Amino acid sequence: MPTPSSRRLALITGASLALLAGCSSSSDSSSDTSGSHQAVASSKVAVVASTNVYGDITEQIGGDKVSVTSIISDPDQDPHSYEANTQNQLALSKAKVVIENGGGYDDFVDRMLKSSNSAAEVVNAVKVSGKTAPKGGELNEHVWYDFPTVAKVTDSIAAALGKADPGAAAIFTKNAEAFKAKLKPLEAKEAQIKKEHGGEGVAITEPVPLYMLDASGLVDKTPAAFSEAIEEGDDVSPKVLQATLALFSAKQVEALVYNAQTSGPQTEKSEAAAKAAGIPVVRVTETLPEGKDYLGWMTGNVDALAGALDK
Repeated sequence: MPTPSSRRLALITGASLALLAGCSSSSDSSSDTSGSHQAVASSKVAVVASTNVYGDITEQIGGDKVSVTSIISDPDQDPHSYEANTQNQLALSKAKVVIENGGGYDDFVDRMLKSSNSAAEVVNAVKVSGKTAPKGGELNEHVWYDFPTVAKVTDSIAAALGKADPGAAAIFTKNAEAFKAKLKPLEAKEAQIKKEHGGEGVAITEPVPLYMLDASGLVDKTPAAFSEAIEEGDDVSPKVLQATLALFSAKQVEALVYNAQTSGPQTEKSEAAAKAAGIPVVRVTETLPEGKDYLGWMTGNVDALAGALDK
């Protein structure tokens, strides 16, 4: 679905492209020492990921044979409001492999690739997932919370890296298989939650964790108008807000799963209402918290969900 960042992002101007040309010229005139350093760096596959989620997964697969730049990585920033810049354009223009989420989440990547006439191998996670919008509804583009999709994306990343560096293709495939094996315990944890708590109601502030909640057999009871408005950065009507807050006062849900990266007055009211009713709050994020890798991050998310439901 369109996001605020895709609505606000300006097209790259001629001046931006001129700046890139200047950067290229400066690079060409560097010293022999600098050139030697660049030769070492160029032996690695240059990868740009739209977020550090895909950046980390790529590093797990590529190891020391890749050089990864993650565009969105600030755990305190709402990714939907990210505004791309010429530094991002330059990195994308040099990339051999690009990993994007797709589904309207990071449209700036495609625009920048097109403006630079990039020939990079592009992995679009939503396209790889095969997920589409339900009839009469909107696509939940947060596919990195869906572990079967992440397994598919892992294979696609390994294949893209293998095309960029055929000599290391077997290594990439082997690392991808090892990474996918580590996803299995996460799916097992979800299955256990479903066994113990299937059918129980939960509330959310935004659709970010829905794939995880669905796989865990939980029922999202949040008014769609509330979570959609929060995701789009729109105001929630008083009527919808009251209906959401009533979920907690009437104890119709067992937990509130709260996206910490898109908090505001209305989500904070939901959190306060949940705490006042003694309902556990599970805080999640869209990008990797500092010091975490994907597997550790998701293990913490699933464990926190299970712990909240067990209270």
